[in-house]
Amino acid sequence: MTETIKIVGDNLTLDLILWRKHGLRGLALIEETMKLNPKLTGVYVPVGTDVVLPDLPAETVQAREVVTLFG
Repeated sequence: MTETIKIVGDNLTLDLILWRKHGLRGLALIEETMKLNPKLTGVYVPVGTDVVLPDLPAETVQAREVVTLFG
């Protein structure tokens, strides 16, 4: 499910918007966000623009082997 936000601040870039919304993992969504918003062409997102943000994919948990040194 996607979310649409309206830009209200100056000098906001797409990577900054994704970082504020999703944290560090949001930076992996830049390409997908550009596909959802083909009208975004410049470095800065203009004030008043509606931007569609994708959701983060489900996080996969990988099992790690535990190594004990004393036992």
